[in-house]
Amino acid sequence: MADVSSQLRAFTVDEWPAVTRAMSSVFGHEPDGPYLEEPPPVAELDRSLGIVEDGRVVATSGIYSMQMTVPGAVVPMAGVTWVTVSPTHRRRGVLTAIMRRQLTELHEQEREPVAALWAAEASIYGRFGYGVGSRRGGWTGQLERLRLRGDVHTGSGQVRMVDEDAFRAPAAAVHEAVRRFVPGNTARDQRWWNRALLDIPQRRHGATARRFALHTEDDGSVTGYVTYRVKARWTDAGEPDGVLKVEDVRATTPAAYAALWQFLLSHDLMRTLEAPSLSSEDPLPHLLQDFRALNARPVDALWVRLVDVGRALAARRYPAPIDLVLEVRDPFCPWNDGRWRLSGHPAGGYCGKTDRDPDLVLGIEALSSAYLGGVSLATLQGAGRVTEVSPGAVTLASTAFGWPVAPSASEDF
Repeated sequence: MADVSSQLRAFTVDEWPAVTRAMSSVFGHEPDGPYLEEPPPVAELDRSLGIVEDGRVVATSGIYSMQMTVPGAVVPMAGVTWVTVSPTHRRRGVLTAIMRRQLTELHEQEREPVAALWAAEASIYGRFGYGVGSRRGGWTGQLERLRLRGDVHTGSGQVRMVDEDAFRAPAAAVHEAVRRFVPGNTARDQRWWNRALLDIPQRRHGATARRFALHTEDDGSVTGYVTYRVKARWTDAGEPDGVLKVEDVRATTPAAYAALWQFLLSHDLMRTLEAPSLSSEDPLPHLLQDFRALNARPVDALWVRLVDVGRALAARRYPAPIDLVLEVRDPFCPWNDGRWRLSGHPAGGYCGKTDRDPDLVLGIEALSSAYLGGVSLATLQGAGRVTEVSPGAVTLASTAFGWPVAPSASEDF
């Protein structure tokens, strides 16, 4: 392990093409896109970490400096990315060394109190303290059955299709207004908007280029947007069988949200809706006449890891008062291991080490899963991952850790 750790270092700009090839090789696809020879604008090579052996890149990782919404607040988040290990270097402790270096440096430098990632394989990151913090719905349905209820109010505004240039500024304003209220959402500056709207033809899988629409009120203000694609298909009998692929739908009012869906569900020649990235708790099913017409296949989305328990728990808000001692088990990051007194309420929180007897005992993976408010500590207790010491502590903690808005991860990284 010591030898592996000593090999880890940041990559240089000149090494980026080799880094890209190494990552593409592990993920099983050919490199594509505009950033094959130079890093993309969102890349932070000073926060990369990998191994170059005999001139060959054999392990990669990186961190994006991000801002993530948590219940009642916004916190700095280390967006962990680019994690690969070459097949030639498996079972040597390389991934463990990378994870330990990342988390240790975040702690020692007092940087982001929370880290998060998208897991290519669900069995990998729990042992490093990451837990599932949000889920996506994997929504699908047949458009002929997807009709809005008669009592749904769509307002007096209008939905209009626009090009990307006209879309960016008003959509950015809507995104910023909405994301501050949705745990798991992250901020987008111009670099991240460029990344989000990058449209590489090889990745369209037979669908059109991305399409854009805005919802505008009578006074000209923009209160919602949607990005989507369509894929033309025809049956053997010549009947239309197209697919409507919805990427992102955001609105600042319920009426605007309903109007955007009315627009989407009105596309001719489309027979199937696919909206894989919407939250598993999206309100769309409750807008429909036929609740069963929309099918869900929820999958894990953002995986969360509390880097510093005290700072992370003090940063978020708690809708119900809480004053409990949590005994946290965190063998991978020993600075978190021990008993923490959490005192919180809707206006703020405090969390610090204590020698008081615990009310709850839980591992860092379970605590990290509950952090965004989408996973109940009572559910985790049912799985044997939370132990109640003081009677009623699980009920109290589950209520306090919950949040009215379900977490939703809007940014793949």
